[in-house]
Amino acid sequence: MQKFIAGFAAVAALSIAGAAHAQSSSTPFDGPSVGVQGGWEQTDVRNPTTDLGVAPIQRNHSTGVAGGFVGYDKQVAPKIVIGGQAELNLPIDAAFDRNGVQIDPKRSIDLSVRAGYLVTPATLVYVRGGYANERVGTSIAANGVTLSRSEDRDGWLVGGGVERMLTDKVSTRLEYRYSDFSNGDGKFDRHQVLLGVAYRF
Repeated sequence: MQKFIAGFAAVAALSIAGAAHAQSSSTPFDGPSVGVQGGWEQTDVRNPTTDLGVAPIQRNHSTGVAGGFVGYDKQVAPKIVIGGQAELNLPIDAAFDRNGVQIDPKRSIDLSVRAGYLVTPATLVYVRGGYANERVGTSIAANGVTLSRSEDRDGWLVGGGVERMLTDKVSTRLEYRYSDFSNGDGKFDRHQVLLGVAYRF
């Protein structure tokens, strides 16, 4: 928890510090931004290790997801952009169960960096990677007794996408991500396709 709070604060500080520069810059992908995003996500589990022990469930579940983000980009070369981002995402209908075991992803906080290439002055193609944290509830029912626990699962993410300026202040983007929250021998993975809109200061 402390790691992603510190990272979020660092990205926010960079955004504030760069605001004056971004306002005078003619480069669209240079400076702080805020935005919203939404789309599809799928959680895949196979006997994941949890705070209750190994949860005997093998299933994948798809749902919608929505969230917001704050970021900061810097154009470091005529065609190259690097940046950082902090975000909060909430799945819409994430709980799923099988054979007395329920998995309930509640929210995720991601901290990531990206590196991109400007294919046109207004279009950025990029890759992304970083840290992911997902709050997950687990319930296991056996012999008439139900045990429940919520935990923060630490993981990592990797992905890529394309972002396009619509105006001098507003951009839209489409991105795919894979996140791994596995612990021990079990599997706990997430796939996402996210459509976002950002406002650049």
